[in-house]
Amino acid sequence: MNRNAPASVPGNGASPGPLVLCALIVLAALTRLLPHPPNFSPVEAIALFGGAYFASRAWALAVPLIAMLLSDFLLGLIRGGVYLEYFVSAHFLAVYACIALSTVLGFGLRGRVGGVRVLGYALTGSVLFFLATNFAVWLTASPLDAHPACNAGLLPCYVAGIPFFQWTLLGTLFYSALLFGGFTLLRRRLPALRAQTV
Repeated sequence: MNRNAPASVPGNGASPGPLVLCALIVLAALTRLLPHPPNFSPVEAIALFGGAYFASRAWALAVPLIAMLLSDFLLGLIRGGVYLEYFVSAHFLAVYACIALSTVLGFGLRGRVGGVRVLGYALTGSVLFFLATNFAVWLTASPLDAHPACNAGLLPCYVAGIPFFQWTLLGTLFYSALLFGGFTLLRRRLPALRAQTV
């Protein structure tokens, strides 16, 4: 066996772990194509999950971003021009910046995954997402087509976003439980997945 072969690179034959992580993250991202309440999505959960379990930090950052881009591309195909405008918006950049930041946040879960800790990180990631994306909405608000609250100021814009925050938080908690809990069950059945990071 080649001891120099990096076990963290998906597809190198050394371990099924990275491929399993990729599959779980892509499947979670594709649930965005299913009907769901506004902001009830796996965005923050997949970032935290990737950060917690990919041995390679490069893969931890890349896989959630690529999975989200794939789901956004498919949503663009399904919804057409209205959704395609999203790709050139400040909101798009804010969402993807949050994914990257939440992945880095997930590095703090490495080797320390537990229910209470995942709950705390999911809450932190959800708050980060709320603050960053609503700031982007306010920053680019146009007097003609923006929500009236965003034209009134940053604080009213945040207040107007609170109903969406509850769905962001619930979605992050749901998908975190699904991903972290599901992976815990898989690790019990597959010894190759039992390392702290794969």
